Amino acid sequence: MKQADPLYDYISSAKLPTRLGQFTIHGFVELATDQEHVALSYGQWQPGEVIPIRIHSECLTGDALFSTRCDCGFQLEKALQNIVEQGKGVLLYLRQEGRGIGLLNKIRAYHLQDNGMDTVEANEHLGFDADLRDYRICKYMLDCLKVKKVRLMTNNPRKIQALRDLGIDVVERTPIDHGITQENKGYLRTKTQKLGHEFDPHLLK
Repeated sequence: MKQADPLYDYISSAKLPTRLGQFTIHGFVELATDQEHVALSYGQWQPGEVIPIRIHSECLTGDALFSTRCDCGFQLEKALQNIVEQGKGVLLYLRQEGRGIGLLNKIRAYHLQDNGMDTVEANEHLGFDADLRDYRICKYMLDCLKVKKVRLMTNNPRKIQALRDLGIDVVERTPIDHGITQENKGYLRTKTQKLGHEFDPHLLK
């Protein structure tokens, strides 16, 4: 499974039983920063198969603390459910909290949003770009898992382009319009209008 690469390393794998099914968790590290990332795989596949995947950026507030001011936790659960229902798939869980600005800066951005800014304005007010995420490690992770062709669960066209730029064959995009609440509709409208995310506009009314 391990691939030679000067930037990344595969660490280990283990069984991960969950309430949705039994996954395998795989650990990876960026060697320059010691940043740790994981992949969850489910089922088996042959080389050349089109595999359903999701790239999910860490969101402590949504994924673990059940926040409804974003759709992250809802999408994480839905993606894992989809993978189990399809019998195989991969979720890449990247430690890029707050679109890359980190947890504490995300809380600062939340405070600015509480006082009227949208997510993009808040990040920029703090001196950051609207989205600082880096997807280059995805190629290494997918290579280790023998995945070359994917059906990507996303509403974010930047992820599609990032994978294609890395040489991953994105055969299809699968929308993941899930977890829309009264508290996050404004956040989702901002992602649509300012970041190009693709949501069904009828769901955001």
